[in-house]
Amino acid sequence: MDLNYKHLHYFWVVAKEGSITRAAEKLGVAVQTISGQLSLLERSIGVALLAPAGRGLTLTEAGRTALSYADRIFSLGEQMVEALETSAGEESLRLTVGILDALPKLAAHRLLQPAMCLGKPVRLVCYEGELDELMSDLALHRLDVVLTDRPVASSGSLRVFSHPLGEYPVSLYGTPDLVKSCAKGFPASLAGVPLLLPTRTNALRGKLEQWFETHDLRPRIVGEFEDSALMDTFGRQGLGLFPALTMLGPEIAAQLSAHPVGELEGVLEQVFAISSERRIRHPGVEVLIAAAASTS
Repeated sequence: MDLNYKHLHYFWVVAKEGSITRAAEKLGVAVQTISGQLSLLERSIGVALLAPAGRGLTLTEAGRTALSYADRIFSLGEQMVEALETSAGEESLRLTVGILDALPKLAAHRLLQPAMCLGKPVRLVCYEGELDELMSDLALHRLDVVLTDRPVASSGSLRVFSHPLGEYPVSLYGTPDLVKSCAKGFPASLAGVPLLLPTRTNALRGKLEQWFETHDLRPRIVGEFEDSALMDTFGRQGLGLFPALTMLGPEIAAQLSAHPVGELEGVLEQVFAISSERRIRHPGVEVLIAAAASTS
């Protein structure tokens, strides 16, 4: 059987869009054209890939298998086109990074900086998302590395390796007025002060709660955020104190107009680089791991 990649591409778009009509609009072709191409594809491989589901379509078991392969095929195709379009005189290195939405963005920026100084042009592509989504993209080789706040174990068909990038002290930050109101007598002065915290899905949350319990504090939590950038935005508006890495004090002052109240002794934010290979081959990933090791 010779696979028709145009038919496969139509199937891939339909599977992503969830309906033939939306796929036709995206591809700029007639609905009948896509229906005909899908029928030819299913006939050539001898199995049904899609089944009706309400007003849309759902993937069959064979369709889910085909989609996983199509994801890899067309992702590699996109990378090939980008590589060929790059001029020979200015060859660049593509580094595709997945960043856990809970991970502080300023920390991710600092960790990725060494990869941008390799002595050759680097094209950095960053995606943000939840851990399961990022691990799926890593398994499909859409990402070169994932930055997370926890190690990830291999399971089933997912074979990954966790590389510790460091443990970093955490402080509470706030606007000048908030900082002034609780600067004296820290940490007892935090009683009744509004706090913005990461949600319980964030590895840091448990460490913060343990710190509050150790100091016999009952924090007044006014906001919980899955996305660290959104938490920082609310903190910038003075809605509450928020945790961030101590080492990022200058950046936080410059970008968020927030200042430290005090360091949370014993509370450490962990950062890991997750790869799909034990022996790192991508020079960008290699240098960010080496740089983190040299400063930790």
